[in-house]
Amino acid sequence: MGHTPEPIPVLALWSAPRSRSTAFARMMAERDDRVVVHEPFSQVVDFGEVKVGGQLAHSEAGVLEVLRAIAAESPVFFKDTTDFHYPTVLADRDFLASATHTFIIRHPAEAIASHRALAPELGRDEIGFARLYELFAAVQAATGATPVVIDSDDLLDRPAQTVRAYCEAVGIPFLPEALSWEPGMRSEWQATSRWHASTSRTAGFQRAGDGDATAERARALEAVEADPVLRAHHDHHLPYYEKLRAAALRP
Repeated sequence: MGHTPEPIPVLALWSAPRSRSTAFARMMAERDDRVVVHEPFSQVVDFGEVKVGGQLAHSEAGVLEVLRAIAAESPVFFKDTTDFHYPTVLADRDFLASATHTFIIRHPAEAIASHRALAPELGRDEIGFARLYELFAAVQAATGATPVVIDSDDLLDRPAQTVRAYCEAVGIPFLPEALSWEPGMRSEWQATSRWHASTSRTAGFQRAGDGDATAERARALEAVEADPVLRAHHDHHLPYYEKLRAAALRP
């Protein structure tokens, strides 16, 4: 029999970019019951260094070391996005098995349309759903269990029920008072602030614009299908999204 790692109090939320993970992390910060770390792996890949709980890390391995050190003193929540690939995380079976890894999804057409607006030269792989599923499958293989997945549409349409289901699934208390917060740009978002401008204007889980989910999906699909490159990107990532959607909690 193989060694089963001791659980460590690290709760992770992985997301393809533009899938509302920052809003979820904002709710986790409002709980004020754990250290919240913002995108440590994507920032260390993007910028070459990242501050994690007051300590500087210069590599994926460094981030893992600091997260473990913080978790030895206090529970930790981090969220990160799969616009980059994380081979060191994927190779660290102990971390995959001993931390609690969870996932949030959004329909690829909507994520791509939102991403393209901020990154006009958007490449296929940085859309992130294939990498997100790779992480999901690695966690599933390391733990022998299906990781928790939430659909961000559920989060916006039924926030209390969705967050309650998530909390029950990962074994933390449901704190309804954390579902609302003061708007504002948080200090940990500053390095990538333009990506978090919409979340900084929110006071809770809410849709942008007219709030019509069906119309939002239709507009995104129309924009993606009108561009052959984006359509090909969408077709590449859709099967990975559908596999993750099949595992999502049903609040």
